Amino acid sequence: MNYYSTNKKAPLASLEKAVVKGLAEDRGLYMPERIKPLPQSFFDSIQDLSFHQIAYTVADAFFGEDVEADSLRRIVEDTLSFPCPVVKVTDQIYSLELFHGPTLAFKDVGARFMARLLQYFNKEEKVNVLVATSGDTGSAVANGFLGVEGIHVYVLYPKGKVSPIQECQFTTLGQNITAIEVDGVFDDCQALVKNAFMDDELNAHMRLTSANSINVARFLPQSFYYFQAFAQMKKLGKADDLVMCVPSGNFGNICSALFGHAMGLPFKRFIAANNANDIFYNYLRTGVYEPKPSVQTLANAMDVGDPSNFARIYELYGKSHSRITKLISGATYSDEQIAKTMQECYGQTGYMLDPHGACGYQALEDLLQEGETGVFCETAHPAKFKEKVDRILGIDTPIPARLAEFMKGTKQSIPMSKDFSDFKKYLMEQ
Repeated sequence: MNYYSTNKKAPLASLEKAVVKGLAEDRGLYMPERIKPLPQSFFDSIQDLSFHQIAYTVADAFFGEDVEADSLRRIVEDTLSFPCPVVKVTDQIYSLELFHGPTLAFKDVGARFMARLLQYFNKEEKVNVLVATSGDTGSAVANGFLGVEGIHVYVLYPKGKVSPIQECQFTTLGQNITAIEVDGVFDDCQALVKNAFMDDELNAHMRLTSANSINVARFLPQSFYYFQAFAQMKKLGKADDLVMCVPSGNFGNICSALFGHAMGLPFKRFIAANNANDIFYNYLRTGVYEPKPSVQTLANAMDVGDPSNFARIYELYGKSHSRITKLISGATYSDEQIAKTMQECYGQTGYMLDPHGACGYQALEDLLQEGETGVFCETAHPAKFKEKVDRILGIDTPIPARLAEFMKGTKQSIPMSKDFSDFKKYLMEQ
């Protein structure tokens, strides 16, 4: 299958080029030329299939024309070496727990899949992966690619704006992982990555690709767990009038859910839950998309002022505001509201939310209609935000053994200004 740019000014690309390049020559994001609908028989029996069987069926629809079947099946099975369970919180609200992977965050799925797919395509030249992170992306990508031969990863993160535990997960690894501490915000990190891809001299010097959700190999596999969530809810007899709520920052996660919907996944509608960075929420209200500088919040992984994947959502629905708002609604929450939600949910149900999941849970509390059942993404383990969670809930959040191991390492990072010339100079010396 070929991939086209959302800006429509770049040549069509093969899957291999889309994965290896990450961003199209015209700075657009790659989109598959077509989205294959899955047969009704698949949805009729989905509750009887294993997670691997479900994910392989979806992966084959996306990548089967370009990846040999046995290799694709192996990539799927290696990626999904952990469960993504649905857990009841209230009678109407369920949590899709996406924190059971190696770095305890939803991005483990996309990062692990991309690492394996890139290795499948990369037979010769060394590839350098650039990834900007506002929190969990950096740790998931770094750990997904750790030790992968022929690939070096540069993780760019905003100084002082990720949680200490998140920082430990990508600054203590060494080997083929380099952490770059940028004196700025996430949007500055993302701008450095995008500018690097557009710089001819830099690209002549080294082979670059991205592992942010701008890469099709990162965001498309995230659809796997939405199909799995539907299967679990169907097994519970809760598949009718099902609403999916996704805490959203750069919008790769909800974008993958929407691609699943376009393939036939029968969610009734979607909710994009934002923190104070309410750019998409305002677009839904007004029809005008106005990026603005991100603001720092409790839910730091969603602190994005110009969500890259809005371009894909806009393209998917023919740039029609009415089509988008017919299927997707929005919500936005302040830090005070997030903290209150965490306290109330824990006090009333005993379920511990992280700040991002709290946005999703509260949006369902506010927006579910009679007869609907809601599923929200609990995108990271609360212990990844231990200081915040402990302070808000007044408890001592247990740290899982995997997180504790990261915290024993020594921080290794390169300080960097937000000036692209400084970043380019550093990369040209590598």
